[in-house]
Amino acid sequence: MGETYAEERSGEAVSDEGLLTDERVKLVGLAVSLAFTAVIVGFIALVLLEYVNYDLLISVAPRFVVAFARVLAVVLVSSVFAVTLGVLVGLGRVSRTGVTHSIATAYVQFFRGTPLLFQLFIIYLGIPSLWPPGGFPISRGWELAPPVLVVDWTFITAVVALTLNHAAYVGEAVKGGINAVPSGQMEAARSLGMSYVDSMREIILPQAWRNALAAIGNDQVILVKDTSLLTVIAFPEIITVFREINSNQFDAWTPIVLVAVTYLAITLPLMRLVQYLENRAEWGTGG
Repeated sequence: MGETYAEERSGEAVSDEGLLTDERVKLVGLAVSLAFTAVIVGFIALVLLEYVNYDLLISVAPRFVVAFARVLAVVLVSSVFAVTLGVLVGLGRVSRTGVTHSIATAYVQFFRGTPLLFQLFIIYLGIPSLWPPGGFPISRGWELAPPVLVVDWTFITAVVALTLNHAAYVGEAVKGGINAVPSGQMEAARSLGMSYVDSMREIILPQAWRNALAAIGNDQVILVKDTSLLTVIAFPEIITVFREINSNQFDAWTPIVLVAVTYLAITLPLMRLVQYLENRAEWGTGG
């Protein structure tokens, strides 16, 4: 009536010949990866050999070093403020007080729901317009380390906008980290006589920080890249320097190389730092 077991196995073997096995998937993935890498490396080599003016690169490199220092100052100040404010926003998001929860939720929805560029314009153009013409009190800057660091309205706008925007994302990461802590942790702490504030500070937040660390670290990397938007408010950052050189020299690829190097000089160490902190927190190891 039916095929023997050997005949069934033989049919399966024949049918498997037309299917992708694990080994074939690995080989296809390897081939695609090598081909992609070869294309990227070849393109970079072509640009470096044929389209980069190394005399110009050397002459404009100091301008990118100054822009690097400016961006680094903005990133350091904004990151500290964004993480600090973000923790408070995250606590507000899990607060049992209705008013606090509503304010924190509205804050997150606004700053996550509108573009950072829009928020920059609100601060940079909108706030000075609240004063009569010429009456805005921040009319000049303070040269802390000229010409690298001048604290003027563009610098203040950059720090405030990046802080407010990224605090919303950090707050959501903190909220998720707190929610990931088993509820029994809080109940156990309260049963031992600890107050709600002490329980959050001593028991919940350390665990929530570990849970949220990867998301917060990734957001700080995004913050670095978001500084490229500061060119629209005439802040002399990396992209602004690129645009000036490209306009004057009609050479795109030479400053592009320096743009890539400058951003990677910030983001790569930052990503390494995040990885180090994750390892210290034994992220994902379970022990």
